[in-house]
Amino acid sequence: MLRYNRWATLTLLDACRTLSDAEFDQRMPGASGSVRELLLHVVGGQRTQVLRTEGRQHEGELTRSSPWPGFEALIHAATASANALVAIAEALETDPEVILPFMGKAYRYPKSFFLVHAMEHGTEHRTEIKLSLAQLGIETPDLDGWHYAAAMGYGQET
Repeated sequence: MLRYNRWATLTLLDACRTLSDAEFDQRMPGASGSVRELLLHVVGGQRTQVLRTEGRQHEGELTRSSPWPGFEALIHAATASANALVAIAEALETDPEVILPFMGKAYRYPKSFFLVHAMEHGTEHRTEIKLSLAQLGIETPDLDGWHYAAAMGYGQET
């Protein structure tokens, strides 16, 4: 699932490369931010979930209000954090608890929860981005699992 998450985020980032600043910054009805804000949020959220698997957070991750780093830097950050999520999942033999401090208190979570949240969070906000692009009249990439399978070379005839 996290490999799919990486592919879907990078595919969507690539599809957004040609947007004008006006398209990038327009807030569409029903979306929780502009395409620019949502892309920053998706990529920053991946990094946040990586940190949370280590009991850390709020260490300079991208947020909706971060300065735009440019596409290449954002793609690099998306790739690095997505690869880290995949590596964390691959290394899990058990599901250890993580203690996450927040506002002077500590909260206990299974490490796998942060991986699930990374996946769901990415799906939710990629959908918002796709809907925003569609409302702008821009063709969106098909992020269906079958397209992922084809991109990965799965389902070859035997």
